[in-house]
Amino acid sequence: MGAMYYVEIVMKILGGMGAFLLGMKSLSDSMTKLAHGKLRNMLNKTSKSRFAGVGIGAAVTMIAQSSALTTVMVVGLVNAGIMTLFQGTAIIMGANIGTTITAWLVSLNTLSVTTFALALTAVGVFMTMFSKQEKVQFVGSALAGLGLIFVGLTFMSDAMSFKVGTPEYDAITKVLSTVTNPVLLLLIGILVTALVQSSSAVTAIIITMAGTGLLIGGSEGGNAVYYIIIGSNIGTCVTALLSSIGANANARRAALIHFMFNFFGAAIFMIFLLCWRGFADTVLIPLFPSHPEFQIATFHTLFNLVSALLFLPFINIFVKISNFLVREKVQEVPKESESYIDLDERLLRSPSVALGHLYQETGKTFTYAMETMNCAFDAFIAKDVSVKEQVIKRNESLGKMNREMIEYLVKISASALALEDEKTVSALHYVLNDIVRIGELADNVTKYTGHYVNDGLVFSAEFIDMIGGMYEKLKNLYVLSLATFLYKDYSKLKEVDALEEEIDRDRRRLGSAHIERLNEGKCQPQNSNVFINLVGNLERAADHVTYIAHSIEQNM
Repeated sequence: MGAMYYVEIVMKILGGMGAFLLGMKSLSDSMTKLAHGKLRNMLNKTSKSRFAGVGIGAAVTMIAQSSALTTVMVVGLVNAGIMTLFQGTAIIMGANIGTTITAWLVSLNTLSVTTFALALTAVGVFMTMFSKQEKVQFVGSALAGLGLIFVGLTFMSDAMSFKVGTPEYDAITKVLSTVTNPVLLLLIGILVTALVQSSSAVTAIIITMAGTGLLIGGSEGGNAVYYIIIGSNIGTCVTALLSSIGANANARRAALIHFMFNFFGAAIFMIFLLCWRGFADTVLIPLFPSHPEFQIATFHTLFNLVSALLFLPFINIFVKISNFLVREKVQEVPKESESYIDLDERLLRSPSVALGHLYQETGKTFTYAMETMNCAFDAFIAKDVSVKEQVIKRNESLGKMNREMIEYLVKISASALALEDEKTVSALHYVLNDIVRIGELADNVTKYTGHYVNDGLVFSAEFIDMIGGMYEKLKNLYVLSLATFLYKDYSKLKEVDALEEEIDRDRRRLGSAHIERLNEGKCQPQNSNVFINLVGNLERAADHVTYIAHSIEQNM
């Protein structure tokens, strides 16, 4: 056989690997879209229970088909302060368990289901092409991805299927039989996984090789192949470690904990296998005597499950070690003009989770805008013109936040989203505009304060009391609207509308009362401009607050 023969084999393996990874991505993306709300809710419902965290981590990873994706999302959520380091650690442990499903999926390639699985590609494509229903299209894309996984595995299996007794088979088995050093095999697993950034891909290759009769360490390799599996679990930490660069201390700690968990687990199993060199022959081979691929999948599951059970009681110790190794830098007090939101781009790996995070940050921005309005109104009542500069700086900060959030929305929109998420993206564009308008109206109030003070205007105590009462209703409307927006509580919309109507009536009553006071000589005519504009601006602010509450209707 010439050199081209071996080139053809390598190309088939690379092509199979490409199809496998493409199938994994398609399956992962489609499953994530199908479970977009559930995935987000699961991550948002993390509790102090370590068992719940492990379960959530395993479930999310089974859906997303990637422990690296789950871990990177955890780093992002910890960085954003959405979950604690304790909660993130439990989820990371669960993610390692969830990722073992891929090894079992790959193992099925050696059974009679392969031909049926390959047909899934065509079925999935037809579902995607001819169905107009979004969920059916996602299911079709998931099936096509699953089929592509088996197409890739079949290509790799065919490329590595050498007839026993041929020169090629003898040459390859001779090479593989010489690779028996446990440390070298561990390093191979670490380096290859770090290179492709997918422990699933490395496991798939190992299982495919085993299914064709090619075993690391040769037919008498014993535990040899399992050292690579152990190494791949360390190598997969590289993705999370890289994603934590530039993040806050807690996010770097989460990535470090992921590494420590896998490293210590690998160390324990390395010692275990070195001490019990007959482990595979005694335990795994009797379980699946003629299926080495299932032996590897079993070990992969055993490794991650036992590691999680061993370290689960010591989560607090992992957290303390990470706190000691990654010290918190002394934070300077943020300037008023700086943004105080944190839109972590790591979360963009799962657009639904990123959108949920942005939604919460929008609530924070809404609060910031209303606090700006509070500053402006309180300054009017106190006749304090010095607050104008503070309001200007806060609006600069609000503008910066608005630009950051729109850019983040655009990045989310670049992904294929579920229809519900597309509606949320559209609604948030309008909400962000309403929030900015509240800040602009606050700036207007400071201008009226300037006229109030500089022009020597005098307002009656009756007017001050009435305008104060109107503003109290505006603050209550904000509290109600924020709760409606954040929790998408449709039942509160009637209360929002009723309170907004009260504010409209107050505006009309204030106008009528002002005219009466003018006629009675209790109020100066030159006050009218400030009076009318101030009351009008507060009523317009109430409109924008109401619009934010009603934005949830666009998701229906």
